[in-house]
Amino acid sequence: MITIDRPKACNAIDGATARALAAAVDRLEARDDLRVGIISGAGGDFSAGMDLRAFAAGDTPIVEGRGFAGITRAQIKTPLIAAVEGYALGGGTELALACDMIVAAHHATFGLTEVRYGIVPPEGGMVRLPERAERFGLVNYLTEPGGALKRAAGIAHNAPLAVEAVKLVVNERRAFCDQDAFAEQDRIVAPVLASHDAQEGAHAFAEKRSPHWQGR
Repeated sequence: MITIDRPKACNAIDGATARALAAAVDRLEARDDLRVGIISGAGGDFSAGMDLRAFAAGDTPIVEGRGFAGITRAQIKTPLIAAVEGYALGGGTELALACDMIVAAHHATFGLTEVRYGIVPPEGGMVRLPERAERFGLVNYLTEPGGALKRAAGIAHNAPLAVEAVKLVVNERRAFCDQDAFAEQDRIVAPVLASHDAQEGAHAFAEKRSPHWQGR
């Protein structure tokens, strides 16, 4: 069992946590007597994704060659199960998607919330999630009459550069295998992650205020 143990931060992933997770997976891979790994979160939530306060301070939860949390782009031979209870948001959802199986509690809540903060979900949210969801023929929302207006307003509230990049990556996904899809995605989202709006979203979160998008 690999447990993300930052309950006061809803198990958000900072650089140190990402490196610790990568090391834990390496230990799992090195053990011939262990046949499967389980990733869970302490304190009732799986993970709130990237630690935006750490990101605003220049700390990143990406491990070179291995992706978010040291897992999302790693080649791991041992099967991994994501034991999702409570919230799995942003990178938390992507971390779960990177596992071979997701076992979710009844109260588990998933969400890709990055565009609220001027960033995008580049660690599997745009490459893996659309294919998994398509298998079930899902609608996006079930609402009362008039609910589409509320959803449209929610989209309009998000960072424009991030929304545009997400839409482009998802629409182009089927033309590429996984490796090529990540490479094409990175080309599209690199300017978004380096943008003023990405920093603004992280700082607004850390300062508990509404972001002021500039589309640059």
